[in-house]
Amino acid sequence: MTENFQFTLKTTDGNARLGEISMPRGTIRTPAFMPVGTVGTVKAMYLDQVRETGADIILGNTYHLMLRPGAERVARLGGLHELIRWPYPILTDSGGFQVMSLSGLRKLDEQGVTFKSHIDGSLHHMSPERSIEIQGLLDSDIQMQLDECVALPAEPKEIERAMELSLRWAERCRVAFGEQPGKAMFGIVQGGDQPDLRVRSAQGLTQLDLKGYAVGGLAVGEPQAVMLEMLGITLPVLPTEKPRYLMGVGTPDDIIKSVARGIDMFDCVMPTRAGRHGLAFTRKGKVNIRNAKHAEDKRPLDDQSSCPAARDYSRAYLHHLVRANEALGGMLLTWNNISYYQDLMQGIRTAIAEGRYEDFMAETQEAWARGDD
Repeated sequence: MTENFQFTLKTTDGNARLGEISMPRGTIRTPAFMPVGTVGTVKAMYLDQVRETGADIILGNTYHLMLRPGAERVARLGGLHELIRWPYPILTDSGGFQVMSLSGLRKLDEQGVTFKSHIDGSLHHMSPERSIEIQGLLDSDIQMQLDECVALPAEPKEIERAMELSLRWAERCRVAFGEQPGKAMFGIVQGGDQPDLRVRSAQGLTQLDLKGYAVGGLAVGEPQAVMLEMLGITLPVLPTEKPRYLMGVGTPDDIIKSVARGIDMFDCVMPTRAGRHGLAFTRKGKVNIRNAKHAEDKRPLDDQSSCPAARDYSRAYLHHLVRANEALGGMLLTWNNISYYQDLMQGIRTAIAEGRYEDFMAETQEAWARGDD
């Protein structure tokens, strides 16, 4: 650990990168998957369990936490780490995506966005400066700039307008963030599915000399091929010595293909949301435990897994729990899924270190395709 934010690129295998982010609250091994703790909880899991699966960092959300319990209240209670009993690094999303996707009413201008809470309809204003202020009150370790995320497909002119606005907001966020030893602010590359806009956004953000760079505005409705194409265009423009974070992605297949293009950090609600709805991720592909064929299946999800949820409970029992709407069903499947994602990341890191990432990808995809039925 260090008193400063430091990213070390240890080795590469093709475009895949093995690295490490050192911060006062801990070390983040990259490529990393960050479980999503939107409102200060990784849904259906204890944070001690999350840590035991191998997670070095979790994500919290500015939009949700400012609405409840409130950023000022969190600060009075000692900050988010103390409140939720997670002493390790936390990244907070700026809230921009949630403002655009959840609020029923919003008014956007140069100064920021005024929006209605999806909880009680109350009006709020979020400027770039206020977003950074809230993240500071939460005491998060990695803070994201406020940006405007446009759902795809969209008109190129609309994508350009939002990208340019996000660039101006990035500069304001950088000024508001100032110098905070041991912490970092990341910029967010926008530009939709327009190659020239992605390049312009990445170039503009690079000039701000930020501690890290995220690729945003993907996984918002476009095909995987478009996402991967945009990564192939964007990542070569970003500095190699800074971490790269692909926001809101994704499936295990998205992750291994994005790592191959040079992404270092990921987050997604998929493993927790899928677990609560009866879908398990395993080494042998996805298992919909709701299916009737599992009703008398005594096999565990994965007898070779280190996770008790995958190894010690029969599919028949998991099927019963999910069909009976018992909370334990979602808890066990979420535990399995977060554990699987962290095992996948460890496999990725080991393969890059050994210079066999291409083989690892092929073997992993073949195992998914074979299944286990």
